[in-house]
Amino acid sequence: MGNREIKEAKVRELAEKFQKAQAAILTSYIGITVEQDTELRKKMREAGVEYKVVKNTLALRAAKEAGIEGLDQYFEGPVAIAFGYDDPTAPARILANFAENNKAIQLKAGVVQGEVYDTAKVIELSKVPPREVLIAKFLGSIKSPLSSLVYVLDAIRKQKEEANA
Repeated sequence: MGNREIKEAKVRELAEKFQKAQAAILTSYIGITVEQDTELRKKMREAGVEYKVVKNTLALRAAKEAGIEGLDQYFEGPVAIAFGYDDPTAPARILANFAENNKAIQLKAGVVQGEVYDTAKVIELSKVPPREVLIAKFLGSIKSPLSSLVYVLDAIRKQKEEANA
């Protein structure tokens, strides 16, 4: 396989990842140590996020092949992409949390369900709690009124039973 075929295969593979992912977050990683990189990759794996260092020209071509426009300005300098397939907030949240203590990591942009996000929007996305937390909060918020309703209905039932006795 020649060099051109290898590059074309990489572009196809990346384009597929862009299409499958609910979110793809671009980050720069200038000055990251091996230990920091290992720790970041571990956190990504645990969350089911794929983290890849990419060649800018290939990644940009892949994004365009996937129908994503508007990323040109973000592919400057060393770029890595975190692909989140299940939870669109996970890659942004992990990278933002990691960047707080590791200045080598900087959020650049993202693609969330086909829409290009700038740095500010990616940071906003990173603050959204994980899906499980949102579901738990939602269930908790409907549980309270439901238990109140059950209590009221039970009181009505008891009142009617007493009236019929």
